[in-house]
Amino acid sequence: MIRTPLRPLARILEARASGENPDAIERENLRIRHEQMRDQSRNRAEGRLLILSVIFFCAFGVIGARMGVLAATDPAEPRAASAGALIQASRADITDRHGRILATNFETHSLYAQPLQMIDKPRVAAELAAIFPDLKAEKLLKDFTGKRKFLWIKKKLSPEQKQAVHDIGDPGLLFGPREMRLYPNGKLAAHIMGGASFGREGVHAAEVIGVAGVEKFFDEELRDPARQGAPLALSIDLTVQAAAEEVLYGGMQLMNAKGAASVLMDVHTGEIISIVSLPDFDPNARPSPLIEGDASDSPLFNRAVQGVYELGSAYKIFTAAQAMDLGLVNNQTMIDTGKALRVGGFNIGEFRKKNYGIISVEDIIVKSSNRGTGRLALQIGVARQKEFMKAMGFMDFTPLEIVEARGGKPLFPERWTDLSAVTISYGHGLSNSPLHLAAGYAAIANGGTYIAPTILKRGVAPEGTRVMREDTANYARTMLRKVVTEGTASFGEVQGYAVGGKTGTADKPRPRGGGYYEDKVIATFASLFPTHDPKYVLIVTLDEPVETSGDKPRRTAGWTAVPVAAEMIGRVAPLLGLRPEIEPGELAGITLTSN
Repeated sequence: MIRTPLRPLARILEARASGENPDAIERENLRIRHEQMRDQSRNRAEGRLLILSVIFFCAFGVIGARMGVLAATDPAEPRAASAGALIQASRADITDRHGRILATNFETHSLYAQPLQMIDKPRVAAELAAIFPDLKAEKLLKDFTGKRKFLWIKKKLSPEQKQAVHDIGDPGLLFGPREMRLYPNGKLAAHIMGGASFGREGVHAAEVIGVAGVEKFFDEELRDPARQGAPLALSIDLTVQAAAEEVLYGGMQLMNAKGAASVLMDVHTGEIISIVSLPDFDPNARPSPLIEGDASDSPLFNRAVQGVYELGSAYKIFTAAQAMDLGLVNNQTMIDTGKALRVGGFNIGEFRKKNYGIISVEDIIVKSSNRGTGRLALQIGVARQKEFMKAMGFMDFTPLEIVEARGGKPLFPERWTDLSAVTISYGHGLSNSPLHLAAGYAAIANGGTYIAPTILKRGVAPEGTRVMREDTANYARTMLRKVVTEGTASFGEVQGYAVGGKTGTADKPRPRGGGYYEDKVIATFASLFPTHDPKYVLIVTLDEPVETSGDKPRRTAGWTAVPVAAEMIGRVAPLLGLRPEIEPGELAGITLTSN
C-alpha cells in the first residue's frame, strides 16, 4: 500500500500562500489514514470469523455423525489394540474321500487378565483355580499383584468355562475370540492328521498352524485364503479306518505286542485307504514328545511310515520275481536247497534247520526257503539286485504327504556284497517301513508297475514306472496265493476273497551294542486281495508279538500277524464294496464230443 504523506509539500506551500493553517492539512490526512486502517482491520477480522465458523460447523457435523453411528450399533467393550501384521486365523477343513469331516475349525474364546483393572484379586485367583484345576491360586495371585499389565490365563475355553469365568464378574478378566482346530473323531486317524497349534497370537485372533501329519505338510495350502473354504480331500475312508484301527488294536492286545501298524493301499491309484499306527493319541490334546528313552515308545511315533524294520521273508517274492523277470528261472525251475550254502564265510541256513531238498522256485516261496532265495540272489548279482530294489522304492523314503514319511529313510549296507545280496533276498540287511512294503506289493498286484503312494484323493490311476513284466507279476501272484492255501500263511484265508500274501518274521535288532534279541521279533504279513483280480494291498506288522494259547510261546508271523490281517480283510472288504465271490479255478481237461 502506498501511503500519502501527512504534510505534502505542494499543499503546504499552497496553504501558506493563501494564508491557511498548514496543520489542518496534516490532521485531515491523519484522519483519513486512521479510517483506512480501521476498515482494513475490520475486513481481516470478518474473514477470520468466517473461516472459524466453517471449521466449527464441520467439527460439530463430524461429532454429530459419529454420535449417530454409535447410537445405531450394538454396545461393545473397547479393547486396546497394537499395530502389527494381520493374523490370518482361518484354516480349511480336511475330509475323507467321501467328504466326511476329519478336521475343522471351532469358534471358542481365550481368557486373559489386566491386573490393573481387577477389583478383588484374591477372590478372582481362588475362583479361577476352582474352575481350572490345573491352575494354582497362589501363583495366580502372585501374577495379579506383580508388575505385569497383561496376563494370558487360558488359550482355549469351553462354553461352560467361559460362562463360569463370566459369572465371576471382575472387569479385569477379559475374553478374546479364537478359532481352534477340532478333530471330531478323536484318536481316529490321529497319525494322519498329526495335529495343530497356535502360532502368532493376539488379543483378537490367533494363527492356527500344523505341527505334524498332513496338517503340517499342507500348512500353507490349508491357510491360503485363495481356497475360499474348499476342504482338503484325503484318500482315507473314515469307516474303513475305524474298522482297521479296531481290529489292529484287538490283535495287538491278543498277541501281546508292544506296537502295531497296518497299511491298506489301492494297487491301481496308489491311494492310501487306511493307515494305522498303535499306540496312538488324541490330536485334540497332543502329548509332548519324549525327551529321553526310545523315540519309538512314544505314541507320537508313526510306525507305519517312520518305523524302519527288517521285514523278513516278505521280501522273498521280490527275489523270485526279479529272477523270473530276468529269464534266469521260471516258476517251475528246480533249485537244490538241501545243499549247504556258504557266502562270505557265513553258512546260510533254514528256519529251524529244515531241509527242503530240491524244490521249484514256486515252492521256495511257499515253503519260505532262505537257501533257495539266496541261490536266486547270487544268480541275479549285486548290481542288478541293487538296481531293482531302487526301482521298487526300497532305497528312498516314500513320497507320502505326511511330514513323518521323510523320517522313514531305509537302511541298507554301504558295501553291497554277495553276502548282503543273499541276506537281503530273504529280508535281512535292508530295513524299510510297512509303507515301503505296501508300495512294493502293489507293483506285483497291478501287473508290474510301481506307483508312488499318496494320502490325497486321486480317483484315477497315474502313469507309474514299469518294474517287471506283466506275466512275471502274474506268476508272483500265483505264488503268493499258494502261500495262503498251502504254505506258512494258512490262517490268512478269508472265504470269498482269495487272499494271497507272504509272511515275514525278522529278529529284532538291539538298539545298542549290536546283535539281535533272541526272543523279540517283528512279524509281518504282506497280502493282496483278491489274488485273481487284485484291488488292494494290506500290510500288517506287529512289534514283539507273542501268541500264548499253546504249550510254548509262538512269535512267527503265521501265528501272529496273519490271523490279524485275515480278520481285518474280512471286516474291511465289504466296506470297500467287494462282494465275496468264487475264486476262478483251472478248467479240467475235458473234451466234449457228440453222440
